[in-house]
Amino acid sequence: MPGRTLAIGDIHGCHTALDTLLDQLKIHADDTVVLLGDVVDRGPGTRQVIERLLELQSQCRLVFVRGNHEEMLLDGIEGEGRYWNIWLMNGGWEALQSYGGERQIPEPHVEFLRSSIDYFETEKEVYVHANLEPGVPLEVQTAEWLRWTRFTGREPALPTGQRVVCGHTPQSSGLPTRTAGWACIDTLAFAAGWLTALDVETEEIFQADQQGRFRTGILS
Repeated sequence: MPGRTLAIGDIHGCHTALDTLLDQLKIHADDTVVLLGDVVDRGPGTRQVIERLLELQSQCRLVFVRGNHEEMLLDGIEGEGRYWNIWLMNGGWEALQSYGGERQIPEPHVEFLRSSIDYFETEKEVYVHANLEPGVPLEVQTAEWLRWTRFTGREPALPTGQRVVCGHTPQSSGLPTRTAGWACIDTLAFAAGWLTALDVETEEIFQADQQGRFRTGILS
C-alpha cells in the first residue's frame, strides 16, 4: 500500500503544536510530508522546530517549500545586514531567542533552510507557499507570487486540473479554506490557532495547537 502525502501549513516556530501533530500522525518511511513554508519566526521554538524537521527528514520523504519567512531569514543573515532589521521586525527576534542570542543559528539549520524549493508538483497537486500568478507557467512564477501574494479565495483553478495546496494567508476560523481547485491550510498556529496537516488523498485534516491539543476532521 503506498504511503500518504501529507501537507503541513505554516508552523512558525510552534514546536509544541508540531511535536503533537507528528506524534499523532505516526509518520512512516513511505510517507511524503510537504512543508508549505514559514516553519520559522513568530512562535517561541524555531530552533526546536528545525531540529524536529531534521529528524523527520531521516524518517520519510520530506519536501520543503520556501516561504517568505525563510526568504527573510536568509536575506537577513546573508545580506550583509541590509535586511536584518526587516527580518527582526517580522518574527526574527523570536527566532533568535530560541537559539539563545544574536546570530547563533547553527550552520546545519541554515543549510536546511537553504535546501527549500520554490514549489513542488505531483500529478494531482501543486504545492506552493502563497499563490500563483494566473496563466503563468510554474517554472517562471516569481517569488512575489510564490511567497508573498495573499490567497483571496477567488483564484482560478489550474487548467491542468491539479489542485493547488498553499499556506501563507491565515484562516482565522482555525479551519482550512477550500475553493474550486485550491486549498489554503494556514490556520494561525502562532496566534492561538491550529497547525494543520492535510492528507491529500483522503481529505482528512489533522490539527494541533501550542497547548498540545489535537483534533481531526475532513476538508470541507
